[in-house]
Formats: sequence, structure tokens, C-alpha cells
Amino acid sequence: MVFQCLAVIVLASVLTLVGCDSDNNAQARVVGDPAVQHSGSATRNITLTLTPAQLDWVGRQIFRNECAGRFECLVHWNTGEAFPSLGIGHFIWYPEGVDGRFVESFPALIDYMRQRRVPIPGWLQRLEPFDAPWPDRQSFMTAGDSSRVAELREFLASTRGIQAEFIFHRARNSLERVIEAAPPGRKGEVVGRLEALSKTPGGVYAVMDYVNFKGEGLSTTERYKGEGWGLLQVLLEMRARAGKTALANFREAAGRVLARRAHNADNPIERERWLPGWLKRLETYAEPPETTFSS
Repeated sequence: MVFQCLAVIVLASVLTLVGCDSDNNAQARVVGDPAVQHSGSATRNITLTLTPAQLDWVGRQIFRNECAGRFECLVHWNTGEAFPSLGIGHFIWYPEGVDGRFVESFPALIDYMRQRRVPIPGWLQRLEPFDAPWPDRQSFMTAGDSSRVAELREFLASTRGIQAEFIFHRARNSLERVIEAAPPGRKGEVVGRLEALSKTPGGVYAVMDYVNFKGEGLSTTERYKGEGWGLLQVLLEMRARAGKTALANFREAAGRVLARRAHNADNPIERERWLPGWLKRLETYAEPPETTFSS
């Protein structure tokens, strides 16, 4: 399984990474106290734990969400966007001179791979500055059959496991900052909701996927009419419902936040085309069947 060569991964304040095997799947070892701490009157622990099989499942879910599991979609440029999207998480990569409102993530993925000593295509290594080599979508479409694009797709197909680890790593690193950014009187609510989500594989998947999908909600550029749409905004939007799980409440809150974003957007493509797909994606925020991880 492409996502599976991982030891049990715990979201921790200290994470030590070890080398990867020949097909670039990742391994991890945890040391230190498995807690995300925040300032306040009490210290609370939030620990996200995934077994290798669970991380494999999460990685496949994200790949289906972003690419419908299609190889060609690993290097893609959506209509209406000023950047290509790459890998299982559709990581954003801006061309030279493009300063978009969304947080760029592909360069961070490559930095992570370098730290993990993953072999990277030579032409990609030599890019300086490290910007997408296509200035616009038309140039990308023209280059669609080039050896560079083909090599990049193969590279991203062969490193899906470490991309899943990177998404986990990014989610891990975001939690303390999300808690600290919450309004002072609501930090306890945010912590409690994260703790509840962290207790099940479906909740961990939802946090990981949403951070990769719509960000942490901390960037001041990721706002329409002053309102964000990231993980922080969803946690603040959550409402307790009798008989509903934290995951169900998260899913419903995310739907409201994304609908608000689409309504606030100047470009009608968000309401007319993108929002239905976003809401469909949220339907995957559910616990996996009990038989998913049985041997």
C-alpha cells in the first residue's frame, strides 16, 4: 500500500523523523510528550493518533477528494485559478510574479521532502527561484505532454506516502497556532472541539483534510469581506447538537463556513461551480466502516 510504511504516528510537540525506504514511503518515530499545549489557566492535551492502516486510508481519501484518484490530476491547473495544483493534496504552486491570496504549499512539500532525503527530479531541484515554470494556464496546457510534466507526475505518484505524512505534519503544526488565534473567551471551546475530533480516525481525517483543503484560517489574505474559511472559523462555527457527534457538528459547520465564503466571493464560479463540489467533499467526513482496517 502506497501510504502504509509508517509506524504509529502521534501528533506531538516533538517529532523525530527517520529515513524512508526505496519507494519513498515515510516512517516516523515519536519522542517527547505527545501534547499540543496552549497558554491559559490549564494545560490541555490534544493527541491525534493514526495507525499505518489509518494513515493509508486518510491519504487515499484525500487523493480521491482532490484528484478522484486519477494519475493525470497529480499535476493540474484548474480553470479560473492563477496557479497549478500538484500531488495528492493539490498543493498550490505560484508562478513567478503571482502573489495570490491563498497560502502556497508545494514549496513547503518539497522542503519537507528534502529534509526526508527523498530524491527529487533534477530540473525541479535546479529551479531558482522556486516558482512554477508555467506563467499561466495556457502555457501549462501547451506543455502538458512535455517530459518535465510527465516526470513530475511520476514523481508525485511515487511519493504519495510522504505527501500524506506532510499533510499530517502540517495539521499537527497548525493546532497550537489555531488555538492561540481563537478569541480569548473562546479558546476553551476550540480546544474541547479539537480534543473531541482527535478521538476517532474520522475526526483526525476531517482535521487533516480541512487544513489541506482550506487552510488554518489564520492568513489575513484568506478573507472575503473580512471573513475567513479555514479550520479556526469552522471550529468557532461548530454548534452542539443533541445526539450528534463532534464529527457531524464539524461537517455541518464546515458547510456553513464554505457557503458563506462562496456568497462573499466576487467571482460567481465559487457559488455556481465550486461550492457544490466542496459540500460533496464534506460528505466524506465520516467514520470509516469497521471492516476498513481489519486484516
